[in-house]
Amino acid sequence: MDQKQNSSKVEIWGGAECSLVRIGCTVYDQLKCSGHEERTQDIECFNDLGITTIRYPLLWEKFTENEAAFFRFHDSRLNRIRELGISPIAGLVHHGSGPFFTDLSDNRFPDLLAEYASKIAQRYPWIEFYTPVNEPLTTARFSGLYGIWYPHLKSDEMFSRILLNELKGIILSMKAIKSINSSAGLIQTEDLCRIYHTDQLKYQADFENQRRWISYDLLTGRLDPSDVMFKYFLKHNITEKELLFLNQNTVIPAVCGFNYYVTSNRYLDHRKEIYPTCFHGGNSLQEYADVEAVRANTPDNTGSYNLLKEAWERYKLPIALTEVHLACTREEQLRWFYEAWQSANFLKNEGVDIRAITAWSFFGSYDWSSLLRVKNDDYESGVYDVRSGIPRATALAGLIKSLNNEEKVEKHLLNVPGWWRRSDRLIFKGENEKLKAAHYDLPVQSKIRPLLITGNGSLGKAVSRICTLRGIIHILAGKEEIDISSFESVDKAIARIEPWAILNAAGFSKIDEAENMAFSCFRDNTIGPVILAESCKNAQIRFVTFSADQVFNGRKLSPYCEGDITDPVNIYGLSKKLAEEKVLNIYPGSLIIRSSFFFNPWHAEDPLVRLFNTAEFPGRRFYLPSDIIISPAYIPHLVNHVLDLLIDGESGIWHLSSRDEISFADFVLKALKIADRDYSYVSPIPYSKMGYAARRPVYSVLESSSGIKLPGLESSLNNFIGEYLRSEGQQIRSHSSSYTEVL
Repeated sequence: MDQKQNSSKVEIWGGAECSLVRIGCTVYDQLKCSGHEERTQDIECFNDLGITTIRYPLLWEKFTENEAAFFRFHDSRLNRIRELGISPIAGLVHHGSGPFFTDLSDNRFPDLLAEYASKIAQRYPWIEFYTPVNEPLTTARFSGLYGIWYPHLKSDEMFSRILLNELKGIILSMKAIKSINSSAGLIQTEDLCRIYHTDQLKYQADFENQRRWISYDLLTGRLDPSDVMFKYFLKHNITEKELLFLNQNTVIPAVCGFNYYVTSNRYLDHRKEIYPTCFHGGNSLQEYADVEAVRANTPDNTGSYNLLKEAWERYKLPIALTEVHLACTREEQLRWFYEAWQSANFLKNEGVDIRAITAWSFFGSYDWSSLLRVKNDDYESGVYDVRSGIPRATALAGLIKSLNNEEKVEKHLLNVPGWWRRSDRLIFKGENEKLKAAHYDLPVQSKIRPLLITGNGSLGKAVSRICTLRGIIHILAGKEEIDISSFESVDKAIARIEPWAILNAAGFSKIDEAENMAFSCFRDNTIGPVILAESCKNAQIRFVTFSADQVFNGRKLSPYCEGDITDPVNIYGLSKKLAEEKVLNIYPGSLIIRSSFFFNPWHAEDPLVRLFNTAEFPGRRFYLPSDIIISPAYIPHLVNHVLDLLIDGESGIWHLSSRDEISFADFVLKALKIADRDYSYVSPIPYSKMGYAARRPVYSVLESSSGIKLPGLESSLNNFIGEYLRSEGQQIRSHSSSYTEVL
C-alpha cells in the first residue's frame, strides 16, 4: 500500500458482486446467480484489464456449507491470483447475516465471526487486506430498521444492536487475523451519502447526516459521549460499557472505502403528496417523501467529489471508492465510471490520499432493482456480461483497460453529461419551483462525433427518440438526404458528418409487396447495407444493420439460434439473407440484428396501434393468423439492447426477441385484453386462409446463444399500452432536441 500511495494516478480495483442475503429462510446468492462461483477462469478477466487488486469473497456462509470443498475451490483460485500478482481484499460477510446458526442480532455473532476470520488467516497467511463486514451501517438499516433483510426487524433498538455486533465483529476479526499476520490491514467499506431536505425536515436530515459516519467514528474511536449518536445508542438499549469497548479497541483502517451510487444521496420533502406513493415514508413524528436527491430539486449535484473530500478532511486516512457501478444503459455506465475516475484523480492532484476506484459488479448483478426481495432474474450487466455463461467484455472493460494502460479514450459518448447531470432528471419537483440544482449545458454538437442513423421511417425515428433520451448525439437521415444504394452518396455523408458509427434503419419492410417489387426490395435490403458496410470498413467506423426472422423456413418448430441454417421462403427473407452474407463477407466487424415482429407505440402505422385504433369503429372485423408463431419485439427494448451492443463493439449476427412465443392472433388478443379493450372484432383463422401474396415461415421464434432475452410479453405490452395511451393513440412526431439533427 505504501508503494501504491506514490503512484502517479489513482488505481482501478475490481470486484464481483457477492451479496449473500437471507430473506426469511432462503438465501439470495449473487455468486451463484452470476456463475462467478463456478468459473475459475474469471480471474483472467481481471488480469486482462490490468486489475492488480480485487475485492475477493471468502464468505462465511459458504464455508459452513462444506469446509473441505470451500478450501479446495479457493486454494486453486487464490493460487492463481498470487501467480498473476493480484492482491486480494478478503471479504467475509457481504450483506449476509452469517450462517443459519447465528444472525446479526445474535450477541454471539462477533466472536463467531472472529473465529472464522482466524481460520481464513491461518489458511492464507499471505493475504494482507480484509473486509470482515461490508457496509455495516447499510446492512444494519436494511436488516434491523427497515425489515427488508434477515432478521427482518424494524426498530431503533435492533438497528443499534445489529450495528454494534457488526462493528465488534470487525474489531475482533482483525485482532484474530493480526495475531497470525501482524501486517494485515483493514479495508473497511461503507455507503457514501448526504441527506438533503426541505426546511421542515432539517432535524431528520441533521440526524442522518451524523449517522452516516457512525461506522468509521466507532472503529476509529471518534465517538464522544457528548455526540448525538452516543446518546442515541444509550436511549436504545446499548450500554455505555459496550460503546466504551469500541472506543478502547479501535482498529484504524488501512483504507477507508466508500461505496457511492447514484441513489446514495437522498432528499427529504415534507410535501409527500407531490411524489408517487412508493416514496412515502416518515418517522414517529412526521410523514414525508424520501427520494433520490439526483431526481429532486437539490442545491448540490456534484457527485462523489465533495463527499470524498469531506471524508478525507474528517478522518485524514487513505480513502478509496470501493464500489462504482450504475444500473443503466451502456453509455451512462461509461459516463458514471469515467466521472468517478476523474473526480478521484482531481482529488489526488489536490493532495488527498485517495488510492483507487473499484469497478464493481464486474460480472453484473441480479435483482438489485428489488433490493433482492424478488427473484425475477432482472440482470444488470457490469464490466462483463455473463448471460451466455461465458463472460463477454462490454465497453466498460475497454474503458478500464485504456485507463490502466494510459491509452487514448474515445470521448464521443463521454463528453455528454450523464443523465444525473441533465435537467430532464428532475422529475420530482414542484410545478413552479425555481431550479436550484446546478445546470449543465449540453455540449456543442459540432465538437462531438455523432451516430449516423440512415432511414427515418418507423424504426429510424424510434432509434432517434431513444438516442435522445440516452444522450447519444446523432443525426437522422432519410433517403432524400443519403441514398444508401449509392457509394458516392454514402461516402460524402461519412466525410461530411464524421460519425463514429452508422446504424442502418432503412429497408423495404412490406413482405407481400416484395413479391412483385423485387428490385426495390433487393436495392433497399441488400445493396444498401452492403454499400454501407464497405464504406464503414473503409472509414474504420462501426456498422449495425437489421435482418429478420424471415430468413428461416419455419420447419424447425423450436427456437432458431444464430448458427441455424437460413432458408427463406419469400423474396423479403431472401433479400435479408443475402445482405447478411455479403455484409459479413465485406466487413466482418459489422453487427447484424435479427428480430421478429416489431411493435412500436410511437408510430401510427404500427399494426398493433392500428388494431387498437380500429376498436373505435364498430362493425369492422379483422382476421389474423392463428398458426404463425412469432417472438415479438417491443421496439424500445430492442433498440436499447442494440445500442448497448453497438457501443460494446460487438459484431456478427445476434438474435434479439421476446423470451415468449405466441401466435400473431393471440398476441393481438393478449394486448387488447391487457388494455381492457374490446377484442370481439378480432377473428383468428388459419394462415392458409389469409390470402397472403408471400409465403411465411409458420414458426420463426428466435433465441440467442448470447443469453440476451428481451423482457417478457406481459411487461412489454404493459409498457406499450402506457406509451400508446400517453400519445392518445396518435403517431408521435419526430421531436427536435439538442441531441438530434435531421438532415
